[in-house]
This record gives sequence, C-alpha cells and structure tokens, in this order.
Amino acid sequence: MKKGAKKGGEKSVRNLFCELPWLAMPAKAVSTSPTWKRFLTPFVIPFLILLITGIAVAAEPSPQEVIASAARKVVKLYGAGGLSSLEGYQSGILVAPDGRIITVASTVLDSDEIDCVLDDGRRFVAKLVGIDPRRELAVLQIEAADLPAFAVMPEDEPSPPGTRIIALSNMFGVAVGDERVTAQRGVVAARVPLEARRGAAEAPFRGSVYVLDCTTNNPGSPGGAVINARGRLIGMLGKELRSTDSGIWLNYALPASELVAGSEAILTGTVATTPAADAPRFDPRLLGAILMPDLLDRTPPFVESIAPASPAARAGLRPDDLVIAVGPRSVTTRAAVEQALGVLAPGDPVKMTVIRAGTLVEIDLGPRPRGATP
Repeated sequence: MKKGAKKGGEKSVRNLFCELPWLAMPAKAVSTSPTWKRFLTPFVIPFLILLITGIAVAAEPSPQEVIASAARKVVKLYGAGGLSSLEGYQSGILVAPDGRIITVASTVLDSDEIDCVLDDGRRFVAKLVGIDPRRELAVLQIEAADLPAFAVMPEDEPSPPGTRIIALSNMFGVAVGDERVTAQRGVVAARVPLEARRGAAEAPFRGSVYVLDCTTNNPGSPGGAVINARGRLIGMLGKELRSTDSGIWLNYALPASELVAGSEAILTGTVATTPAADAPRFDPRLLGAILMPDLLDRTPPFVESIAPASPAARAGLRPDDLVIAVGPRSVTTRAAVEQALGVLAPGDPVKMTVIRAGTLVEIDLGPRPRGATP
C-alpha cells in the first residue's frame, strides 16, 4: 500500500463532498480545481447543519401558535349561579367536531338553558348529556358541525413534574363574546391522589391529579384546558377546592386518562352511581391489624395488636406502630385508614408507612382481600 493511501477504499470527507451530485460540476473540473475545493469544503458542512436545523425549528409551532390553536377549542359556559359565592359561569373543552363538550359538574349546569359561547363569538344552547359524580365530570352537546376540537386520548405515560403547561380558561369571566380565553403558563408540580374539600364536603374523587405550579384556581377556570408545549390536551382544570390537610387552595387538573374514562362511561351509560367518598370502608382487622378504638373524633391510627399468622404479622407490622400513610395517601385517623383501604380494589397491593421508634418504616401487606367494614 502506498504511503498516504486510505485503507479499505475510505475517502476523506473533503473528497466525499466534492463528489456529491448536487454540486453539479464535471468531475474533471472538480479534480483539477484544488483552489475551488479548498474554498468550498469548509462551508459545506456548516451550511448543511444550519439548513437541517432551520427546517426542524420551522416545523415546531411557536407558543403563540399553540395558544391560538388551543384557544379555539375552549368555550365559555353560562348557567345557574350569581348568588353569594356561586359563579354563574365556567369553561368547557370541545372534544368532537360535532359539538361535544366536557366540563366540570357544578351548580352552573343546574339550569334549564346552558349558554355556550365559542371562540369566534357564536352562541349555542348546550344540552346536558350526563354527569360522572365520582370524577365531577359532565358531558354537554351543542348542535354544530366542523368545529375545532381536541383529540382526547389516554396518556401513554403521565406528564412528569417539570413539564411545561399552558392553562386556558375563562377565568373571572372576562371573555364574554369573541374575546379569547385567558392563557396562563406554568409547570406540573406533582401527580398525587386528590384529598380535598369544599367547605365541610370532601371531594368524591380519590384518584391522582396533576398539581400545577400556576394560579389556576379562580372563578370561571373550572373546565378549562391544560395543554403541553406541543398543544396536546393533558388535563382539565378542576373545581375550586382546598387541601384537606393544609387548607390551602389547590391548583390542579384532572388527567386526560380520567377524562376519557369518565366521558366514555357517561356516553355508554355505565357511570358508577356511588361516589368514591361513599364507597364501603375496609376493616384493617381483615389484614390482622387491630387499631386503637376511636375514643375521639381524630384518634391517631396506632396499632394496638396484631393477629397471629395474619398478613400484618407476616409483613412485620408491630403493636404501637403509628400508621401515617396507606400507599400514597396520608392518613391521620382510624377512619382515614379504613377509607384509604376501601379505595383499593381486591387484589391491589396494600402498602403502609408507619412510624416506629421515631423511624419511618415501609410495610408491604400483600394483596388486599375481599371484604369491608361491617
């Protein structure tokens, strides 16, 4: 092999680019123009990189375009209310071109006529199709066609904390005609089970929701759309609720997977008539864990004793352990433990977090058996 020759017929990057057909130059001219090659070659690769990058950037919609497209799929709803702290307006999301709308089930819908105003100012009377009381989700219908609508699909994976979001709603009722709804930017702070209340009433939904780092908990916001940076619908803004534990107002959204499940249940007539909050409680004694009796309204859930040869005994639960969580749900009373266990389906894994001698201990009690509190 001659000195300087390339092994295996390899070619230098410079010679390779000089032989590209798009250069449209005769081979003789290329091979006999060393000055031309030395001048052009340093600019070819950067040019191609800039060209490809420019095409990729141009394919991504700008935030303004994402907001404008999504806002056309959010409607303004007006119905009952206007007294005391009950607002007579909220938001809704178009989910089908034929005028199907999903929104929050609230007192606004307790009206003979529900007015629906589109992004372009057109007005319709919406008909209530049905309500899912557990998710507090409602489906409405207007007589229209060829409307812009979100494609509501179950999430392959939940949006992780830190996901940038845009919340679109008619907060404070500032949009009354063809005015565009309000857009707020924020991020997903967490995905946790909802434990909230309004006044003394506990929220019936006990599934996971997105907690948002964005002040969306405002009058008129319930029923608004939450989208990611690409404009995909990932959730719907919920009702104005306070955290059961801390009492602070929650900024949260019902995930898209729950929107799909709830709307399908309404349309097929398979909605559960009993909210989760009224579901039967599960007695921890069926797991072999005997808790301290409720001497007061908020007796802490200390373990009094353990039944021999029970799931609790095999898992290592001990007397005097203080149960502070069942799965991801924090518990502060015996009743809260029974409620948290009652939410689980038979066969679901039962995991508890207890405080033992000042240390947190995780306990896996295995699958939940059938049964409930008598």
